[in-house]
Amino acid sequence: MAARSERRSFWTWGYVSDEPSDDERNASAARLSARFGRDVNPPPIPDLDDVSLRPARIDVPARLAGFVTTDHAERATHTYGGHSMELLKALRGVFDNPPDAVAHPRTEDELEAVLAWCDAGGYTAIPYGGATSVVWGVNVPEASDAAVSIDLDHLSDVLEIDEVSRAGRFQAGILGPDLEAALRPMGLTLRHFPQSFPWSTVGGWVATRSGGHYATNHTHIDDFVESTRMLSPAGWMETRRLPGSGAGPSPDRLVIGSEGTLGIISECWLRLQKRPTFRATAGIAFPNWQAGTEAVRAVVQAKLWPANLRILDPVEAGASAGLDGTSALLIIGFESADVPQGANIRQAVALARDHGGRVADEDILIDDGGGKATGRGGAVGAWRNAFIGVNAGATNGLGLLSDTFETAITWDRWPEFDAGVRDRMTRVLADVLGEGAALSCRFTHVYPDGPAPYYSWNGPAALGGEAEQWQAIKDEATAAVVDAGGTVTHHHAVGRMHRPGWDRQRPDLFAEVLKAAKGRLDPNGILNPGVLIDA
Repeated sequence: MAARSERRSFWTWGYVSDEPSDDERNASAARLSARFGRDVNPPPIPDLDDVSLRPARIDVPARLAGFVTTDHAERATHTYGGHSMELLKALRGVFDNPPDAVAHPRTEDELEAVLAWCDAGGYTAIPYGGATSVVWGVNVPEASDAAVSIDLDHLSDVLEIDEVSRAGRFQAGILGPDLEAALRPMGLTLRHFPQSFPWSTVGGWVATRSGGHYATNHTHIDDFVESTRMLSPAGWMETRRLPGSGAGPSPDRLVIGSEGTLGIISECWLRLQKRPTFRATAGIAFPNWQAGTEAVRAVVQAKLWPANLRILDPVEAGASAGLDGTSALLIIGFESADVPQGANIRQAVALARDHGGRVADEDILIDDGGGKATGRGGAVGAWRNAFIGVNAGATNGLGLLSDTFETAITWDRWPEFDAGVRDRMTRVLADVLGEGAALSCRFTHVYPDGPAPYYSWNGPAALGGEAEQWQAIKDEATAAVVDAGGTVTHHHAVGRMHRPGWDRQRPDLFAEVLKAAKGRLDPNGILNPGVLIDA
């Protein structure tokens, strides 16, 4: 597939066509003005041509000039990932650490050439997919003397489909929508839909261990990877394509989640499935958060494996699903290409009702293959629209500070964990943002042995002081989850943002093992230094 010709937005997620309109930004400003009791006006969007960048610190050799550039717009649009603090700097025209050059290799030979050039010159090499990293995973480190962003957008083909085994071989730069469009005529799907799906790439999913569509069972891209191919300064590493193996530690596990520190993933085989035709959905209200989470545990431990098993606490259910603000909402969804799902949804609903869940029989929606809409109306549909329609650009720069943090914890520790996190976050939000701050939680994924809670917070910010306020809150959030035994990230990756928590979480000896692997694959330490480990 040809690389997308439309330019990425430099101040919000996605492309120029994804940017919120002036009317949308003005409407957001009006809502926030009413909420905060102060006038809020959208800041002007700078002209990209007027953005100031430091001069490039390297010269591109003639042999690479066909696909490596120091163009102003290319350098600016490859400066940041997708975190709101990065995008706020971009919106204010601050690009203080851009890459010095941007490469768009069109073949693996060109990928080899640009990586060898970086290695010989000691230039930081940053693999770049869809730029949706929210953990500072594609940024130039401040200590870098020169850096090259290596954008894989031209390596975006579907190379092979094995319809018998139901697997596909994809180049790393293919975007989620393009992958699904290529599979649709064959009645196949990957069925991996992270929230960044419209703008993120296969290589990015594998490199960051992204979480996707399924709330149970197949939760991460890990579950779909059949083999990988990765280029490091030491050479190529390609794993054997197998349905499973017990032969030693899995080399794919070294690649998955390596976040561009060990090599550049060029392609992978991913397991596919038939497109679902049977569906069933229900939205179940609970009188309180605790009862709802106990119902989730009952359903997931029954191993019915619903595709969707997400519960929203009363704050989130009220804000995004239209409930009254006192009830939690559990969203259950089943799907299959071959088997009707009516029996499964009824069993799950029965378990939920045993824990105090309320849903009318007529609101249990079942599609036995006829194309009946499920999950598009009522509270479930309202939440779905709010989830899919997220766009940081609509509120950025308007005095609203907001972010999320996600983690995972075992069920036996969950109630105490949640209480402790909420206590610490409520106090820090009040201290930093004052009145008007809000905290909510939902489960994005659940396992028989524990949930993956996803906390969201927001509140009024001091214009110009957002970065300092955000950092104070983020530091407390990281400490809260790690102190209580949770993971610093369930599916957002480590990047540079989560290094403090990751350093506390992983065994020290494992860090030494990872450094040894990096020393062999990337002896000069040019690949994404500072992510996961120091070079």
